[in-house]
Amino acid sequence: MGTQAAVLRMRSVVERAVLLAIIFAGAPAYGQEMTLKEVSSVAALAVPQLTPKTIAFIDQRPGTPTDTTTVLQPFDAWAQASPVQKRLLGLYPNYVEPPASASSSSSSSSSASKPQRERLFMYVAQARFVVERPPASIDPQRYVDLSFLGRLDPAITHKTIAPSDAIPVKERGSESNRHPDRHWCESAAKVLCVQSRYQLEGRLPMGVRLANKLREGRRKITEYIDFQSELRVMPAAEYEQPALRELTGLDTPVSGALEQSMFHANQIVQFGKLLAVFQAHPTDPKRTIVTTFVALAVKASLFEMKKEFENVPVLKNLTPAQVLLGNSSFNSGNSISAGLPKYARSRIKAIAEIIAKD
Repeated sequence: MGTQAAVLRMRSVVERAVLLAIIFAGAPAYGQEMTLKEVSSVAALAVPQLTPKTIAFIDQRPGTPTDTTTVLQPFDAWAQASPVQKRLLGLYPNYVEPPASASSSSSSSSSASKPQRERLFMYVAQARFVVERPPASIDPQRYVDLSFLGRLDPAITHKTIAPSDAIPVKERGSESNRHPDRHWCESAAKVLCVQSRYQLEGRLPMGVRLANKLREGRRKITEYIDFQSELRVMPAAEYEQPALRELTGLDTPVSGALEQSMFHANQIVQFGKLLAVFQAHPTDPKRTIVTTFVALAVKASLFEMKKEFENVPVLKNLTPAQVLLGNSSFNSGNSISAGLPKYARSRIKAIAEIIAKD
């Protein structure tokens, strides 16, 4: 009797396993990773060329692949060449390079009577992908959450802070990063005010310690990056449909825009912006086109450290340009320590996979 019952239980288990196999065999493969495809222009890419599970990506203008200027552009040149990007991907629409700090202005050879600015270089990445759902079924507001940020990059830790804890509000010297029209993290809609920390990985902490010994008596480089940001859905009243359509290069209705504005960082970056724009598919109402941007303003003073490192054999490969572009033996992983190009690709890929699966 016991043997017969055991046989029946085993048969039941096998039947359920077969049934599950049949169900999942016919279900969409949401677990598949998306593939990043480098293109010469996201805006010029015809929508029919976008295939499911594929992300069209660009962060490099024409030029020599190893040339820093092909991925980093002076802020003024960027603002002049791409005024719509500057308006929507700058920290705020009328943002300009801030006054230089005392340490950076004192090293300048220009006249002391002439106001000095903190020169910035822009890194901008753009991507586009298709979501197999209509725009009305996607609510960007659900991503205004700490868990969303944690899924984007597990190497970065986050905690919420009060709007009054925003550094531009509290500290002198940060006035240029204050929003002129409102306070950061204060909005009628749901908004998240976030303090984040990234601990440098791999060999970079060792390189930082060596560099600090070389720079004795000057401001220390930290082994971590602290930054503050605001995560929100951009209110429709704050953007014009034509401007966002011009930014994405897709002339269809915008159904929403998710925005993360980094308004403070302890080093390297002056500000940052993540923007994901959701638009109707031009020919298929059951699909949504998402165009995503990552923009980071890097302080030009960072590159002046090259002179300090290039004559020290052990640090020769630690020059800021090499590290930022991911061309140093000190680079590692997929997060910030990997360099901006790999970091941007990883972040955009994570965004695409989260939205596609959700």
